[in-house]
Amino acid sequence: MIRALSSRAALAAACALALAGCSTLAPPYARPDAPVSARFRDVPAEATSTQAVASLEWREVFVDPRLQQVVAAALDNNRDLRVAMLNIEKARANYRIQRADLLPSIDASASQTAQRSSAATSSSGQSQVSRSVSAEVGFSSWELDLFGRIRSLKHEALETWLATAQTQRSTRMSLVAEVAGDWLTVGAYRQRLALAQHTLDNQRETLRLTEAKHARGALSGVDLAQVQSSVESARVDVASYTAALAQARNALELVVGAPVDAALLPGEEIATAVALAPLPADLSSNVLLQRPDVLYAEHTLKAANADIGAARAAFFPTISLTASTGHSSSQLSDLFDSGTRTWSFVPSLSLPIFHAGALKASLDVAKVQKQIEVANYEKAIQTAFGETADALAVRASINEQLDAQRALVAATQRSYTLADARYRQGVDSYLEALVAQRSLYTAQQSLITLQLEEASNRVTLYKVLGGGADAQSGAISASN
Repeated sequence: MIRALSSRAALAAACALALAGCSTLAPPYARPDAPVSARFRDVPAEATSTQAVASLEWREVFVDPRLQQVVAAALDNNRDLRVAMLNIEKARANYRIQRADLLPSIDASASQTAQRSSAATSSSGQSQVSRSVSAEVGFSSWELDLFGRIRSLKHEALETWLATAQTQRSTRMSLVAEVAGDWLTVGAYRQRLALAQHTLDNQRETLRLTEAKHARGALSGVDLAQVQSSVESARVDVASYTAALAQARNALELVVGAPVDAALLPGEEIATAVALAPLPADLSSNVLLQRPDVLYAEHTLKAANADIGAARAAFFPTISLTASTGHSSSQLSDLFDSGTRTWSFVPSLSLPIFHAGALKASLDVAKVQKQIEVANYEKAIQTAFGETADALAVRASINEQLDAQRALVAATQRSYTLADARYRQGVDSYLEALVAQRSLYTAQQSLITLQLEEASNRVTLYKVLGGGADAQSGAISASN
């Protein structure tokens, strides 16, 4: 049988493993200071929660059962999320490959050689056939990681893997918010289309009455033309919102990754589909440090920091070991007999002397790359802070805007009702009624837009504070 490695090779391996516990030459990592304010300004006055928004399960925020089913379908079918998941598996495999370089790769080999020499070259003057058989086990060119080069590369691969995992969480967070936003947009366009269709029906009824009065000579052709223009304008809006609704539904199905059943689409009321996530009264900007995009930037920075250690280690000698033990014989039947044992131990040393500045340039590249990643990390925090601050600013005033817009709709409704009644009684021309009707229509459409903005702001607040990063399609809330 093949015996174990020789005592010398085993001793060398033990020494190498002991040396492998040395630290790397990478500089100590320190998280950069966040270049943003410590607190957010526009936190709503009613914010009193002590629970982190990111800890809320997504079904606690997206409370409409139809929306929940659509989001769950997206988590199962979205292609971007699939790619992000596969990238994690790829990064994890690369990390395992890099980690394996810390240990020797042991291989077994067996060979048989037969060689015939001619009579002209043989010392005996006769042709000869020589045979040899060997079987060995050992490792080849195992680098002793004396200065942490391989460990630095392992740390770099680990941080890359962790960064990829955060990319997947960021994709999941964005997907949940995008699906909810597209679903709400479909509901808003349904409202706009219903309003346009209702306006068209009313205008057609008015046109029918106006044509009858015009036929009796009670109204002029000017009034009839104005009513006809109002009908055609309403027809244009119906056609426009029909196309916009179809496009909004297509956008929703694209991000979901599968067709969305009509029964799962929102109705004409979207205000209660999304709950407002409870916000802490004293909202610190430190909550942003746990956002997936910020964590991704930090892991990328740590990977760049580890690369500096690998670049520094390249200036120092590299020691590699090759060792093997086995048996060799001229006959296969005698391979494991006494006296056939063989072994070899080949240490090698490589010392960099002249590389025309390449090693120094590689270290400079690693250091500059770290500074780039520091800037990227700070930018990620600033972007996250800006998104959150903007969402809070909208939340601080959106309710006041809605109240004012509802009051405007009520006022223009009264104005239109009076103007239409005066027109039907023949007191005024249709122009006054038309102006009042268009003002009401515009106010109603603006109210729908504001309602969509308010609901979308709820989704945005949940997203910018890290909500939905760990969303799973099968996670059922206890409230359901």
